[in-house]
Amino acid sequence: MASAAEQLAANLNFGAFAKAEALKKRIWFTLGALLVYRLGTYIPLPGINPEALASAFNNQQSGILGLFNMFSGGAVGRMAIFALGIMPYISASIIIQLMTSIVPSLEALKKEGEAGRKVINQYTRYGTVALAIVQAYGIAVGLEGGTNIVIDPGMFFRIATVITLTGGTMFLMWIGEQITSRGIGNGISLIIFAGIVANLPHALIGMLELGRQGALPTWVILAVAVVAVVAIAFIVFMERAQRRLIIQYPKRQVGNRMFQGESSHLPLKLNTSGVIPPIFASSLLLLPATIANFTASSGAPGWLTSTVALLGHGTVLYMLLYAAMIMFFAFFYTAIVFNPTDTADNLKKHGGFIPGIRPGQRTAEYIDYVLTRITLLGAVYLVIVCLLPEALISATHVPFYFGGTSLLIVVNVTMDTVSQVQGHLLAHQYEGLVKKSKLRGKRR
Repeated sequence: MASAAEQLAANLNFGAFAKAEALKKRIWFTLGALLVYRLGTYIPLPGINPEALASAFNNQQSGILGLFNMFSGGAVGRMAIFALGIMPYISASIIIQLMTSIVPSLEALKKEGEAGRKVINQYTRYGTVALAIVQAYGIAVGLEGGTNIVIDPGMFFRIATVITLTGGTMFLMWIGEQITSRGIGNGISLIIFAGIVANLPHALIGMLELGRQGALPTWVILAVAVVAVVAIAFIVFMERAQRRLIIQYPKRQVGNRMFQGESSHLPLKLNTSGVIPPIFASSLLLLPATIANFTASSGAPGWLTSTVALLGHGTVLYMLLYAAMIMFFAFFYTAIVFNPTDTADNLKKHGGFIPGIRPGQRTAEYIDYVLTRITLLGAVYLVIVCLLPEALISATHVPFYFGGTSLLIVVNVTMDTVSQVQGHLLAHQYEGLVKKSKLRGKRR
């Protein structure tokens, strides 16, 4: 009987989707925008020798370039016009968020609502341009330092590279904003999601080919599949986990009528920081390897070579530092994006309170206490999800795309997009019910 009810609900959802023309337009717009992004990852920079670039990149995949290549959908390895990807925008957003908790003027803008948010978004765009210019110039200089990678090195190549890569990042930022406003899901997240998913088939085929050749045992392939399925189920469960604080509102009188006090809840996500901690931790740990690869031709210092050896994939020091950095950034980023004092002040302004806790400072302290405890659980969850695939990768040399960070991003974005699709379907069904009720009223 339960299965029949579920089947009926699925049929109703499918029927609602078939009738939701606005939703279908949004989905087609999103797919078209992502297709444009994917095409751009195959348009190379002018003045690049593809063979020399491929040879140089293969020697540096173990560094931070491998991580950025995953997020950019292979554009870094091909040195395409979208090689910088959307990472400068993400970095600028994080920097602006950090500054809003330090600079009083930015903190005041944050509290001004929609108008303040627009100004902060504009500052984020300016920061994106600045970061993109710096990174693009660094890439141009790094390419010129390679062997026969640049056909005609010089200032003209550097200027052309800076303009092209910066323009590519700004175009991706614009596409992301358009997807958010006119499509489905968060545009920036979907762009990163598309880059990772686009390379998954290639990585999967490569792993199966290694199995066919006997280089990779069958049990390893099965273990990877089992770990991936278990990790996805675990991520879905933990990302949906919340700690709900009961919020009570007092009784109120309107005229001669007395209305009963309402009860609500304040949802606190177990993982408030999202995928930021693993990305930051991976970037910092891979930085020494990247520097060593760039300076290999001129002779890397002995201390740098020793550091890279100690921080190799699968080493004990790498795993310990990776776990410690994830824990640190989980607490650090949560403290930035969620302010218990502001939440307590908003509850007090609207007359809400947590039963048994005095409004104001005591409420802020209680929310901070609860948030710290659940953030610890969330940080441990991130460590488990990221270290388990990392250990499997280092032991079996499975392609990099099956890492915990990529799984986190793919699952999170998928869940968010599905939730938005369901929200649009519910809105469409609600509009249909309203129209039907109006027609019945007119007939009567």
